[in-house]
Amino acid sequence: MEINDTRRSFEAKLIYAITMPVSTAIILANVLIILGIACSRQLHNTPNYFFLSLLVADLGTGVALPFIPWMGLNRPLSFSSCLLVHIFPNFLFLAFLFNLVLVHYERYLSIVSPLRHGRLWLHRRFPLALLVVWIVPLVFALLPAFGWNNQAGHTWTGCCLVPNGTALFNCSTPFQKRCCTYRNVFPNAFIYLEVYGLLAPAILSIAAMTGRVLWITHGQLRDIQRLQRSVAHERRRRLDLRYARCVAFVSLTFLACWVPYIIYTHVGMSFLLSQGVQGNPTAHIVLSCVGVGGMATVPLVLGLANREYTDPARKLLSKLRHRWRRTDDTDIALRVFHG
Repeated sequence: MEINDTRRSFEAKLIYAITMPVSTAIILANVLIILGIACSRQLHNTPNYFFLSLLVADLGTGVALPFIPWMGLNRPLSFSSCLLVHIFPNFLFLAFLFNLVLVHYERYLSIVSPLRHGRLWLHRRFPLALLVVWIVPLVFALLPAFGWNNQAGHTWTGCCLVPNGTALFNCSTPFQKRCCTYRNVFPNAFIYLEVYGLLAPAILSIAAMTGRVLWITHGQLRDIQRLQRSVAHERRRRLDLRYARCVAFVSLTFLACWVPYIIYTHVGMSFLLSQGVQGNPTAHIVLSCVGVGGMATVPLVLGLANREYTDPARKLLSKLRHRWRRTDDTDIALRVFHG
């Protein structure tokens, strides 16, 4: 029991040590960009409404990030509490993913069909699109609460064992608390459907749209170069350099933000397929924190790279700095006068 308490204490410290700084940074950055969009009337248009919805979902993901690693660990909870701590983070994460696909799709259409951009159904029916990307994840995440769970098929026996094979004292208590694990809440079919029916198609669609946009950008760059043969060589070199920077930025963003989550998903599915195999809690904690945290930084990269979103905050900081300097100058003048 002392070994188990020490292990649980180490797991809790590791989770909070990794997730709290990342979660705080995600929340503050999202609030900064949200205020930037809200304070500028020029940014009140359909594309930015979609991006604002993504930022709200990302903010929720930042709030839920410290709780996500616990979903793969065993805890003594009642079944209703177990449902809540699994369904709520799952809903926020799915809403974030759906909003991310919507933002990429809207920007993809604006590049593929720039002349029809304002007449697209996505712009004429944008409240419906926003409703879909929130309602569908909510309904899917609530399916375990509606009865599609594994409460009857998976008991607490054997899921809270210490190395010597004896059950812990807190696996079943008089207060109807049992060992809460994701296997009690999510049946295997539900997990397969979420991973291969929602997550994998969403990631692949984002990658495909990003690749298509880069290909179109490359073609447009070549067309510009053909039309401007008389332009100096330096101008062409600048265009090539700009495109190379764009490709490098997208590639680094994918490697830094998406690859950790893909690895985490693959490891999680491998563990699920290996029935009865005990996983490494430390590896699960690190992979889940880095994977989900990396995905949550994608909107921040898109937002902070746009000066229109950060200009209000930059102007506010400039005003505060200017007032602070004026206050200091006034204090110095008063000291000199009275001295």
